[in-house]
Amino acid sequence: MKTRDRILDVSLRLFNEEGEAHTTTIDIANELDISPGNLYYHFKGKDQIIAELFEQFQLALGQTLKAPVEQPLHQVFDSVEDNWYYLYVVLEELYQYRFLYHNLDDLLRRYPKLKRSFRRLIDGKREALTAIIESVLEDASRPPTQVQLSALIENMTLQLTYWLNYDRLLHDEQDAEMSIHQGVLQLLTMVAPYLGEDQIDFYRQCEAIFEGMLKAKK
Repeated sequence: MKTRDRILDVSLRLFNEEGEAHTTTIDIANELDISPGNLYYHFKGKDQIIAELFEQFQLALGQTLKAPVEQPLHQVFDSVEDNWYYLYVVLEELYQYRFLYHNLDDLLRRYPKLKRSFRRLIDGKREALTAIIESVLEDASRPPTQVQLSALIENMTLQLTYWLNYDRLLHDEQDAEMSIHQGVLQLLTMVAPYLGEDQIDFYRQCEAIFEGMLKAKK
């Protein structure tokens, strides 16, 4: 692996584990066992490292968010089970770059150039959630009103954006699978009141699985 790629990999790990604000370029160089000058040759400062990591994240997440919007809904994401797996993938990608979401307001204050890109990602989340909610609720027994649907989409977008930060505040660094699984469950709980009997059965199975995970953790 090239030195530049190693710097990005180690920076991402340290930012996630130690916090971006508490990690310096010296820390990164020491972890890599290279000189600060060698690191500076590839990146002129931590802001460049963050910008490139964000670019990687934006590219990966952006492609994932386009899937339910660009593909015909009758071919994909037409059941609660489909959406469970899809949202799990989305949260996995968020978790991989979770330092961006920890103390998000502080990060955007220190790196204001990221704000516009973050807004585009939020718009992408909203569009993806709109597509999958409309597909799942197409045959809902009690479809939401337009006002309820708009509120549901906004609440799920908010949950998807701030879940990792909220979860970390409650549990510090809990198991990744537990955090992601719970995040998906929280999202689909918002949709549950509108689901038909066939769809609600899978949701109840997911609740039971998560309850089992909680018991196993104790």
